[in-house]
Amino acid sequence: MDVTMDYIREFDIRLDREMYYAGEVLAGHVLLDTVENFKLRSVRVVLRGKAHAEWKVVVSGDRRTVRDDQYFIDDRAIIWGKDKPDGNIPILPRGLHQFPFRFQLPESSLPCSFESKPGFIRYYIKVTVDIPYASPPQGMKYFTIIGPHIDCMDEQYLKPIIGQDKRTTCCLCCEKGPVVLRTQLERSAYVCGESIKLRANVDNQGEEEVRLKVKLIQYVEYFIDRGVLGVTKEVQHLVLEYRGDSVKPNTRHKWDSAQSLVVPVMPPSLVGICRLLQIYYVLKVNLEFEKSGDDLHMHYPITVATVPFRIPNSTQPTIHYDVACEHVEGGMYIGPEFLLGQVYDGSNAQEMRETVVLYRPVYVCVTRNNDCNAT
Repeated sequence: MDVTMDYIREFDIRLDREMYYAGEVLAGHVLLDTVENFKLRSVRVVLRGKAHAEWKVVVSGDRRTVRDDQYFIDDRAIIWGKDKPDGNIPILPRGLHQFPFRFQLPESSLPCSFESKPGFIRYYIKVTVDIPYASPPQGMKYFTIIGPHIDCMDEQYLKPIIGQDKRTTCCLCCEKGPVVLRTQLERSAYVCGESIKLRANVDNQGEEEVRLKVKLIQYVEYFIDRGVLGVTKEVQHLVLEYRGDSVKPNTRHKWDSAQSLVVPVMPPSLVGICRLLQIYYVLKVNLEFEKSGDDLHMHYPITVATVPFRIPNSTQPTIHYDVACEHVEGGMYIGPEFLLGQVYDGSNAQEMRETVVLYRPVYVCVTRNNDCNAT
């Protein structure tokens, strides 16, 4: 029987914050409340950031698991004692001890914390209390990285994108009037809580009613490198949808998205930073023909950013942080290692004890005044 934990009343890892940006200093302390004096070789701390992808594939009729890892941070420190002490091993007196630690997070672009079933990106502190001739107690503390740095005010995102699609039908050599869809996306990057700025003009000179439909789609692609034969997996989710009123023949209609396309809380775009997964978003604008089922369509890439749009000389948006909504990748899955309390005594399956979630990543979102975008 391991009696190590009999010496320790409390063992906890505490950080000064729950979320960090690249380049910041991560600080915290290890709390150790002991009831006996005992020999303690060292207290070791590891800071790690890693991506992991894993799923099952069928190869020649056999189901096998493929997996891969990528590390972004792997730093370590000894905050008490020595790794290999020479001579006598020091004794830690009983009582309440706090061992502080500090790590400088890298300035390089770090991918956001992310949780999904096929893959995750996690950042954590791992502490090992190295006691001689005993199984060393270990603890882990997860935290969120807000990243990568994507600013809505970057010039590449501020250029309006204009699109047009047109259809003309012919019937028995008699050409009907055209149906024209013109759209303008005011800017292409948004922080969660902002409303996508889209305008559409519909000129229906055809014979049937048409209807405007707008969808924002999330795509997540996972990659596992297995030499020449790599394996991939792609999932997509409908983030939000708008369905307009019918536009009758020989009429024109103008539409402005205003507050109807508010971006919910979800992971930012992640392209070219993590080799195991990437996240991107596409705004699909369609004009549906009610009878024939045909449609006019155009697709706009949307960047979900981490630094909000700012209007000069006006009240700046208020930034806060929240977990992703449950219908997108990054919000619909919680790893079993982060769930406590999913048990019941068998008498009534409905009376589940309240589940405690130990960790979920959070993402940047904004609250705006009435003259700007609002959540």
